[in-house]
Amino acid sequence: MATTQSREAQVVDAVPKQLFVGGEWRDAAEGGTLGVEDPATGETLCDVADAQVGDAVAALDAAVETQAEWGSHAPRERGEILRRAFEMLSARADDLALLMTLEMGKPVAESKAEITYAAEFLRWFSEEAVRIAGRYQVNQTGQGRVLTMKQPVGPCIFITPWNFPMAMGTRKIAPAVAAGCTMVIKPAKQTPLSMLALAGILEEAGLPGGVLNVITASSSGSVMEPLIRDPRARKLSFTGSTEVGRKLMEQASEQVLRVSMELGGNAPFLIFEDADLDAAVQGAMLAKMRNVGEACTAANRFHVASSVADEFASRLAERMGALKLGRGTDDGVEVGPLIDADQRAKVAELVEDAVGKGARTVVGGNAPDGSGYFYEPTVLADVSDGARLLKEEIFGPVAPVKGFSSEEEAIHWANDTEYGLVAYVYTRDLGRAFRVAEALETGMVGLNQGIVSNGAAPFGGVKHSGFGREGGPEGIEEYLETKYVAMSL
Repeated sequence: MATTQSREAQVVDAVPKQLFVGGEWRDAAEGGTLGVEDPATGETLCDVADAQVGDAVAALDAAVETQAEWGSHAPRERGEILRRAFEMLSARADDLALLMTLEMGKPVAESKAEITYAAEFLRWFSEEAVRIAGRYQVNQTGQGRVLTMKQPVGPCIFITPWNFPMAMGTRKIAPAVAAGCTMVIKPAKQTPLSMLALAGILEEAGLPGGVLNVITASSSGSVMEPLIRDPRARKLSFTGSTEVGRKLMEQASEQVLRVSMELGGNAPFLIFEDADLDAAVQGAMLAKMRNVGEACTAANRFHVASSVADEFASRLAERMGALKLGRGTDDGVEVGPLIDADQRAKVAELVEDAVGKGARTVVGGNAPDGSGYFYEPTVLADVSDGARLLKEEIFGPVAPVKGFSSEEEAIHWANDTEYGLVAYVYTRDLGRAFRVAEALETGMVGLNQGIVSNGAAPFGGVKHSGFGREGGPEGIEEYLETKYVAMSL
């Protein structure tokens, strides 16, 4: 039987390390490589191709050349390709989960859950490919007819983040494939292996060369900006920080690209005095600790009715303090490392700021000694209004708790942010549930549940959290243009 170490090496070795352009695996034109680090150890797992501008342009060339043929491809076959990829992804979940843990850090069980979630987009959009429809109607005078048809947007540019390296890929690739669009995708430099593995699966599933082109690069801005400004590109979809999103929108404005942006979050988690506190604590664990807190949907701040705030903080601290910290591949580990040293430093800085302004550390609050980018699961109580982590996205395992005295105050604090991705609400009062859900300035609401992600539902935010929706029937519309034909009889 292979040792754990040799299996890890086998899983990494099995992934292509080159660029995927026009259906071919090729080295970067200048021969450069990019190291992929294990965040639990700081050691290099392997090297992948480091693309330059010429490589990216070649990828767009391939996408443009293939667009017309792929756009007219039979919808049923587009769907069947996605269905085959879904089955392959599901069958290889164990190896793909281990690969993800090695490059991203999260525990293997969480990585496997992401593979399941990622695969669901392939299955969902395999079914949507044959449901693209227009309409036919008599016009208002009765003398003519109105026809509408849906057609592919055209070549797409995708940029995906490191925190969900497989799901953020399938969430964009699957609807584009279903709609008949070609694409160039650049995964985050920290986590390219999952995307390269996905490209290999889609190739094996029968996706024609040139439909999907994968560029791995150490410099996203310099490599992708020329593509965004290229008049042949027709859409840009980005998942990442609001700061970077703003820059990309500026670039996209030059060619008036269709743009989808899934940006930063600052999710409030509201717990009213009538809530089931056991359920609220369980939901809080899911909303806060999924992906080590490195998720745009992670609960960023807990606004709790003052009468139960201390009890909630105590119960949450007991649960979070009991979590086992360590390398995601080790047995029993529930909390892995943060992605890199910079991210850990940011989390520590936000905690220090809150404590310096009067917050009380109930549990955690430290970065343990040793290798890897670990930070203890942390609960802070009595957080003051001026603490930065009430305004800034934490992206780590830190839960600040702040009390409120009324429903109106809770809604005020929840909406007191430039972001508007998701909010969570715990209450047993049906009327309050609807009042609060309607008043929240977010694109999604988790009502008495700590997870909202669902391949069959529209994911996305408002305000500075972006625009556009991924998943659900709405997801494929991002990749379709509507053409109207006025017909005289």
